[in-house]
Amino acid sequence: MARKKISVTYENDTGRNLRFRDNYKNKSMTNKQFVQQIKSGKYEKYHVRKINGVDTPVSNPDKTKNNNLG
Repeated sequence: MARKKISVTYENDTGRNLRFRDNYKNKSMTNKQFVQQIKSGKYEKYHVRKINGVDTPVSNPDKTKNNNLG
């Protein structure tokens, strides 16, 4: 099985993902940085949703579960 492009490395007590890692570029990002990267088109398989008033990175829906954030 191929490794995930993005992994969540830290979430808060409520389960909100706060830190991410690009496993192909070996790069760590905060939620804000990842949101900016998605909005600038650098991560095509992800989009941003506003959840409880906070911009939140989410993977685009498809048929597989193994590429979801979390």
